[in-house]
Amino acid sequence: MSIFDSFNINASGMTAERYRMDIIAENVANAQTTRTEDGTPYRRKVVTFEERTEGAQSFRSFLGSATDKFKGQGVRVGKLKEDNWTQMNMVYDPSHPDADENGYVTYPNVNIVTEMTNLIDASRSYEANATAFNSSKSIAMKGLEMAQ
Repeated sequence: MSIFDSFNINASGMTAERYRMDIIAENVANAQTTRTEDGTPYRRKVVTFEERTEGAQSFRSFLGSATDKFKGQGVRVGKLKEDNWTQMNMVYDPSHPDADENGYVTYPNVNIVTEMTNLIDASRSYEANATAFNSSKSIAMKGLEMAQ
């Protein structure tokens, strides 16, 4: 593993966590959106990550040596999906234009406490990747200083 591999791994982690923070911000911004373009309430979005691999997975890649099986290449966004497992929030407000015949309004399934907790987690993960990136950069700089 070269020093540039560690740069790529940490940069991929920072990119993925930044995207996760953007989606969390979108969820918080739409926490009160009762009607989207398709006429339904906003649904919370969730980001999942997966290992970043070079090229297509082939049979040969699975038969690699034992050290190659555990060689990481970073992370990437695997999926961006809507949260269909959390119930929407039903609030009684008969004066709301989106209220049903019983006076209930369907609000998004966004929980601000959960989103803020996820934002802190993503922020700390981003900081950890940035710290590791800076450490790798410092090691590379020391190596260049020693070569002089």
